Amino acid sequence: MTAIESPCILVCSIDDRTGYCFGCGRTRGEIGAWLTMTPDERRAVMAELPARLSTVERRPRRETRRARMARERGG
Repeated sequence: MTAIESPCILVCSIDDRTGYCFGCGRTRGEIGAWLTMTPDERRAVMAELPARLSTVERRPRRETRRARMARERGG
């Protein structure tokens, strides 16, 4: 089985204003469908992510998964 490339950086929180994830820039729908997308579909989404990320606020409105994991580890 080959690994599927993903832009996820474990900052899983959606910007209410844009609908994009603060960490990776994908929408909820894209995140949910990621494993069933073709490689070409994933590459097309990934090409859009830098522009999307420039439109989101940089601070999530709730604790992110990465922050929670660090807190639970004591770091």
